[in-house]
Amino acid sequence: MSEGGDMLGWDESVFRDEHVFDFEYVPETFRHRDEQMETLKYALRPAVRGSRPLNVMARGPPGTGKTTAVQKLFGELASVSDVRTVQVNCQVDSTRYSVFSRLFEGIFEYEPPTSGISFKKLFGQITDRLVEEDEVLVVALDDVNYLFYENEASDTLYSLLRAHEAHSGAKIGVIVVSSDLDLDVISELDGRVQSVFRPEEVYFSKYGEREIVDILQERVDRGFREGAVGPQVLDRVAERTAESGGDLRVGIDLLRRAGLNAEMRASTEVEVEDVDRAYEKAKHVHLSRHLRGLSESERAFLRVLAEHDGKRAGEVYDAFNAETDLGYTRYSEIINKLDQLGLVDAEYAEVEGRGRSRELRLAYDAEAILDRLE
Repeated sequence: MSEGGDMLGWDESVFRDEHVFDFEYVPETFRHRDEQMETLKYALRPAVRGSRPLNVMARGPPGTGKTTAVQKLFGELASVSDVRTVQVNCQVDSTRYSVFSRLFEGIFEYEPPTSGISFKKLFGQITDRLVEEDEVLVVALDDVNYLFYENEASDTLYSLLRAHEAHSGAKIGVIVVSSDLDLDVISELDGRVQSVFRPEEVYFSKYGEREIVDILQERVDRGFREGAVGPQVLDRVAERTAESGGDLRVGIDLLRRAGLNAEMRASTEVEVEDVDRAYEKAKHVHLSRHLRGLSESERAFLRVLAEHDGKRAGEVYDAFNAETDLGYTRYSEIINKLDQLGLVDAEYAEVEGRGRSRELRLAYDAEAILDRLE
């Protein structure tokens, strides 16, 4: 514990503004992404002139600034009167209908009726309004990989890309954002979509350690009281972030947790030990994020697998079926989705006397998963 004057008073905090460490916070300066921003601006410039913009595919590992780049750009376009922008989180809205419901809400500023309105009618109302108001719509499908996991990507993109044919005068541009580097977005789409989807490609590479320090320094300056986080502490955060694949969200979460650890010690300064203690939780930031978007049956499957880790798929199925009453087809779909998400490793293995059987394993420590499913 810190001595004398270095003790926090009961109503004091090491933080100046804890909101700076929210994942939704958009930083004032956006560092080390000039080239990517230029390509995005180039693609969207026609929208400012009232024309259909170029489509864009933004790819890169998690936590490399893709979502922030779109938010920054959409913030700038907010001042252009005839351009509408809607950012859709496909982890939450993972069907064509729910994506278009989100677009409806973005355009009309109220939610569509929850039942009784067909997709065709929903789509028609959106395009009618765009044509009436002579507006260009720019749609960002963030975490588009979730539409692929639910087999909804081709239909969703087809509707958006062909809107001007279905309704003359409708002008829609699409930005697809993917953090799944194993997913080849173009080749996984239907041929009818591939023929019209020729996006500009923007790649967001992993941040290096010095870049991480540079970016997190701004969060420290805005989020902590002066002197609370020294260079050594920031270097350790950057080192730990680089260990986690350079995902900036790990670093941001680590700073917040380390600050809370310092407060628990009633210290006015964050120490390297606070960072190391916080890392055990912060390193699972992707895991928490993936789990938040799962359905009840998908969560039930993970619970069952945690209890039967390393067992054959047949045994896991029996336990899953006993708990949920769901059939084999749904069970198989869940395995495929969780495998694509990197939560489960599903591999085929030769089993004597039984031919090929799938072996299922959790990609994370069972305890870490069960803790976060509570």
